Amino acid sequence: MRAALLREVDGPFELVDVPDPEADGKVIVRVRAAGINFADALIRRGRYPQMPELPIVLGSEIAGELEDGTRVMAMTSGSGGYAELAAVDRAQVVPLPERASFAEGASFLLTFLTAYLPLTRQVRLRPGATVLVHAAAGGVGTAAIQVARALDARVVAAVGSAEKLDLCRELGAEEAYVYDDIPDDLRCDVVVDPVGGPLFEQSFGRLRPLGTTIAIGFAGGLWPELSPAALVGRNVGVQGFYLGRLIRHEPQVVGDALAELLALWETGALRPVVGAELPLADVERAHELVESRRSVGKVVLVP
Repeated sequence: MRAALLREVDGPFELVDVPDPEADGKVIVRVRAAGINFADALIRRGRYPQMPELPIVLGSEIAGELEDGTRVMAMTSGSGGYAELAAVDRAQVVPLPERASFAEGASFLLTFLTAYLPLTRQVRLRPGATVLVHAAAGGVGTAAIQVARALDARVVAAVGSAEKLDLCRELGAEEAYVYDDIPDDLRCDVVVDPVGGPLFEQSFGRLRPLGTTIAIGFAGGLWPELSPAALVGRNVGVQGFYLGRLIRHEPQVVGDALAELLALWETGALRPVVGAELPLADVERAHELVESRRSVGKVVLVP
């Protein structure tokens, strides 16, 4: 089969022939779409906290078909998705809704679980609460807007460039700003932050008493050191979220949340945003879109 192989940090992807994966207790999925997550870009640049052994075929989220033709979406336990075939743990395989495309399937699981679990399990999101979403036009951001709206919250979206504002409003954000234009007096109950860096620290100044910042990722740089005094003095909090660890240690919690998400998707309350679909041979260009922040939603490879 063909796969996009990464041999070294900062190296190019090589489209090569590799042996077909062996089932070895897993199921084989013929990959029709593979989602690119920012973690893939961090691994390529050597910045991921738990670096895998190289060379590697990246790709932790796919959609495709089982041998009997059943349409599915799946998580791959961290690698193997940028290929024509992938071996996946049976527990990580989910039926793809009938009306969903393969590209949408490869854009759903990681992004929506990452948005939904913190907003339903880690914070109390009362109706009418204000949720500020950083990187709101990205994969997790577009999911977080929709999830928060489905939970009857008021959403404020923050993005890096003006051309992304309309998408955020279309998805349900009542207000949308480029970062530098966020009103100084904006106050919120929850901040969803996949960015990290300076934005993470600034988010605490926007929280109302008893508000919470949810730290999801560090696409904009590692989190600064945080003293408990900064939280205690303002009656605010921070919650950290890492889906991979939660899947390993609390699979039932993740499974229950996934069932709830699928039900919402079926009602039309949620839809994965596919920003670009590119052939597997264009994996370099796909990663460039993600790393340059020029993409919206999920960038998907089509083997």
